[in-house]
Amino acid sequence: MNENERGGPSRRALIGWGGAGLALGAAAAGGGVALSDDGPDPAPAGSGGAVEFHGAHQAGIATPVQDRLHFAAFDVKTEDRAEFVQLLKDWTAAARLMAAGKPVGEGAYGGLAEAPPDDTGEALGLNPSRLTLTVGFGPSLFERFGLADRRPAALTDLPKFPGDNLDRSRTGGDLCVQACADDPQVAVHAIRNLARIGFGKVAVRWSQLGFGKTSSTTPDAQTPRNLMGFKDGTRNIAGTETARLDRHVWVSASDGDAKSTWMTGGSYLVARRIRMNIETWDRTSLQEQEDVFGRDKGEGAPVGKAKEHDAPFLKAMKPDAHVRLAHPDSNGGITILRRGYSFTDGTDGLGRLDAGLFFLAYQRDVREGFIPLQRRLAAHDALNEYIQHVGSAVFAVPPGVRDSHDWWGRTLFSKEA
Repeated sequence: MNENERGGPSRRALIGWGGAGLALGAAAAGGGVALSDDGPDPAPAGSGGAVEFHGAHQAGIATPVQDRLHFAAFDVKTEDRAEFVQLLKDWTAAARLMAAGKPVGEGAYGGLAEAPPDDTGEALGLNPSRLTLTVGFGPSLFERFGLADRRPAALTDLPKFPGDNLDRSRTGGDLCVQACADDPQVAVHAIRNLARIGFGKVAVRWSQLGFGKTSSTTPDAQTPRNLMGFKDGTRNIAGTETARLDRHVWVSASDGDAKSTWMTGGSYLVARRIRMNIETWDRTSLQEQEDVFGRDKGEGAPVGKAKEHDAPFLKAMKPDAHVRLAHPDSNGGITILRRGYSFTDGTDGLGRLDAGLFFLAYQRDVREGFIPLQRRLAAHDALNEYIQHVGSAVFAVPPGVRDSHDWWGRTLFSKEA
């Protein structure tokens, strides 16, 4: 393994490292990381196997959606550009190993007893579970490291939409990591290790666990349901629809201007934590629930149709039905790739579930995707009576890591690129 892949000195040379873990929203103590290729071979595909880490685009966008999510937004603490770049290289090397089902560094045991292990260990014995790790850069990152002239115009701050009630502690972030896997412990392990590696250079600003994917990127898969009991993502972009992905998701070299060419092959992510008023919804009549969505609850068919995938006749729906307002035909063809998850985070102290949808959407340009679509929904959607947006963030997701010598963010930070 070359020096760039190792990302730092051996653990045995750094006896003074701290250790510990990551609870939701809190980074652990730790330090640099040494990386090796020791560990189990990836499990075969189809049995919780490994998703290819390298490619023109980051995995975790058009990849078939896994069952679980751990999403974390980070604040950057270092003012040293070289130190931050080295962190991105260390993260990439660690992510490459974890995506293959291998431990970070010298592993979770068997090393020097006087030093913390390199790997936190809770994924020992587990297969890769189709783990994908996806990194994005927030608008605030471009206020650092002399990056102001590299911020793409498409990475715009989201406006305040009608009905927003955003919690500052769940909003924003200099960068993010989206970990998706079929095993929740594998996803948590990945974020925990990256936070440990980044200690002193980055700190977790907020994080979100998700379960029960609410959209699919696999055309022949059963459409999942959200916590309101309705199928979600019937017309979502599939990972096999290369033409739709090129048109609506992947940034092209012809987009924007010279300062945003580094984003070619990347995408823009909008993350929204949407609280559902579950108790109110559960006391609402079935007819009203179906009117709100514009689909029947059993089959998922549009109003007046028999099957879920039948083309909807929008004028048969109520004017404020969610499907009618969100459909591309009602929005000049606006199409986004949704990759959301359900969440339940205890109660709000008043006996109501703190539950809802952690909405994740990828698009080629936020100004032409989420913003105009959400303005329309926020103003007219009947669903607004039952939901509230309480967290928000937007990120530029750079292109993929192409080979073993590449690293997250190289096209932004490397002058050669």
